[in-house]
Amino acid sequence: MTINSPVDSSNHGVDVTALKSHVEKNFEKILEELSSLVAIPGVAWESFDPANLEQSAEAVAALARDAGMDSVEILREADDNGVMGAPAVVARRKAAPGKPTILLYAHHDVQPPGNDEDWNTPAFEATRVGERLYGRGAADDKAGIMVHIASLRAVLESVEDFGVGVSYFFEGEEEAGSPSFRNFLEAHQEKLAADVIIVADSSNWAVGTPALTSSLRGMAAAEITVRSLGHAVHSGMFGGPVLDAPILAAKLIASFHDENGSVAVSGLVANDSAEVDFDEAEFRRDSSVLDSVQLAGTGKITDRLWNKPALSVIGMDMPSVDRSSNTLIPQMRFKVSMRLAPGQEPQQALAALEAHVKSVDLRGAEVQFVATEGGNAYQADLEASANDTARWALEQSWGVEPVSMGLGGSIPFIADLLDVFPQAQILVTGVEDPDSRAHSANESLHIGDFQKAIVAEALLLARINSTGL
Repeated sequence: MTINSPVDSSNHGVDVTALKSHVEKNFEKILEELSSLVAIPGVAWESFDPANLEQSAEAVAALARDAGMDSVEILREADDNGVMGAPAVVARRKAAPGKPTILLYAHHDVQPPGNDEDWNTPAFEATRVGERLYGRGAADDKAGIMVHIASLRAVLESVEDFGVGVSYFFEGEEEAGSPSFRNFLEAHQEKLAADVIIVADSSNWAVGTPALTSSLRGMAAAEITVRSLGHAVHSGMFGGPVLDAPILAAKLIASFHDENGSVAVSGLVANDSAEVDFDEAEFRRDSSVLDSVQLAGTGKITDRLWNKPALSVIGMDMPSVDRSSNTLIPQMRFKVSMRLAPGQEPQQALAALEAHVKSVDLRGAEVQFVATEGGNAYQADLEASANDTARWALEQSWGVEPVSMGLGGSIPFIADLLDVFPQAQILVTGVEDPDSRAHSANESLHIGDFQKAIVAEALLLARINSTGL
């Protein structure tokens, strides 16, 4: 859906034309810098070479120095278990007297590439096809880093007397769940303190239509083990009187949704409050759901994505088909991932899921429930002054009115930002679009919208410099 409206003619003391011209003149260089970052396979998972994360942090630090920062550091902190976290880049340019400070966040680590055969182009080689740039991290979130780098360069070279303080926080373990994030914030609170925090790790409404993220779902996860036998036995000798663990687990999994496909776990928050909606045909295309498959749930698609819970089984431990034998399987473990509506406490959601699991009649089978993860939802303050400034900047850059949209995904660390910096205004922006396929094969970035995102952030910084918050 595209929302058109006249562009605001007031420039609030900002030379919009000069900033747009600067970004356009330097855009090929910016794409080359992004391509160089994409070539570094920095994955913060134990099974991947940590030297790549070090290389990624060094490359990002070099870009921060080039952007005009006064100080640039590569820092680490341990998580709650004492395990040292991945390298993060922290850079600062101090504010002039009376000027606010803006903290710009993105992350330089990426998701694992998955299977090479699923990619149409090499995963770690930025490849331009038409209006899109393909490669792991091209959108999520190395493009976010380059928006921050390029926008600051633009204002420093185009705006006289730019005095706003700007800090960079480029994390190195977001895709691994940010295990040391809270400890990092507390250890470096003075360096990261800001009046406004901009998190560039979200999505736009559609190609050609920008958005500010108004809400994010929380998340929770648990591992569930169903056991019905002491050990595996011959399926012919014992099958019939005995149901094996996968059959009983299937009964449990089937209880998670009602006949409409809505989550059937009692006690979970669900709301109907979205002001916009997706076209179903477009949503089906973007999600790749088969034509024969009915969409789950009720109400607006946007509410089902942003304001209601979702529950998925994302992994199972049992023999593969190729290694299967005619035996009754004694035990099966599976992992459940839940997305939670704003207003839902993760621990309450996990307690509700556990109660549901233990209420299902599995003919006396043993059931073990282990909560493994929880993260808070996010609800934006749409009345914040920085929100109005950001909307003006997005509209000036794209030429259409931006959308305030929720997002079905989760960024749990935003709750930590709010706890540690309660006075800061937080904006969640992004360069992705519904076809970016972040986390999947053939991840890509729309090049035109990438350029507009840089212009928009430069305009935002310039207007804050001109008019304050």
